[in-house]
Amino acid sequence: MPAAEAFSSSIRAAKRVALSIVLIVPLAGFTSIENLFAPSADLWPRWERHDPGSNTRIDFSAWDGLLKRYVQVGSDGVNRVDYAAFRASGKTELEKAIKDLTGLPISSYNRDEQFAYWVNLYNAVTVQVILDHYPVETIRDIDISPGLFASGPWDKDLVSVEGEDLSLNDIEHRILRPIWQDPRIHYAVNCASIGCPNLVVDAYDGVKLETMLEAAARAYINDPRGVTIAGDTVTVSKIYDWFQEDFGSSTRSVLAHLKRYAAPELAERLGTIGDIQGTEYDWNLNDVTGPQS
Repeated sequence: MPAAEAFSSSIRAAKRVALSIVLIVPLAGFTSIENLFAPSADLWPRWERHDPGSNTRIDFSAWDGLLKRYVQVGSDGVNRVDYAAFRASGKTELEKAIKDLTGLPISSYNRDEQFAYWVNLYNAVTVQVILDHYPVETIRDIDISPGLFASGPWDKDLVSVEGEDLSLNDIEHRILRPIWQDPRIHYAVNCASIGCPNLVVDAYDGVKLETMLEAAARAYINDPRGVTIAGDTVTVSKIYDWFQEDFGSSTRSVLAHLKRYAAPELAERLGTIGDIQGTEYDWNLNDVTGPQS
């Protein structure tokens, strides 16, 4: 094995060991030790610039068309992406769509258009990362982030907007979360995993934003990926553990959020049990070739 390849292999092994140390620590109630390693919302003030008086719409039709062509709605409620077909016939279109989006003067748009922009850009770049490395079993196998203990692609600069290099973590945790402070962000951005809220077949739209976010929250919370109840045990997505600060300061706040969007029967059971016992998350790639429920 060449020296460079051996070194790279050693780094990946060290990261896996570090991650396994985290994962073998048992849950302490609802919050796990993984919560300590989740990115915090850390405002990048430069991206607060916007024009509240702007009525200019952003054209997301190219990204919307790709979603409609390659995202399949499963009978189990899980949206899956045909990455093989996307890579074969849609990759060039995706690259152009991302180039067009990153060329926009996004600071000159209003807040709703900006929100839709950042969500669509995040999701498009995530798909691009998968296509660049496909086939992979999980997005975490795309180990391109800088730093010894970094994992996955989230910390690598992947695009440039208004002259600023940005990573996926920059978009989610330094722009979207701290500026909008809306927990429904977590239902909109997609990390190419089965356990994540769906990559929807419609591009996010500044005019339809509220309706789309509400629908995304209801869809996830009423799906087993969001909440499951077995007997008197409530298990929720690890998203509510990793980013508990976005859903409130306590388990009670998380439960209140869940009940807000839960269907009547689920809301009643959550209210009766009144606690969360565990978390789970399926990192398998949301690929059409993966296991179907």
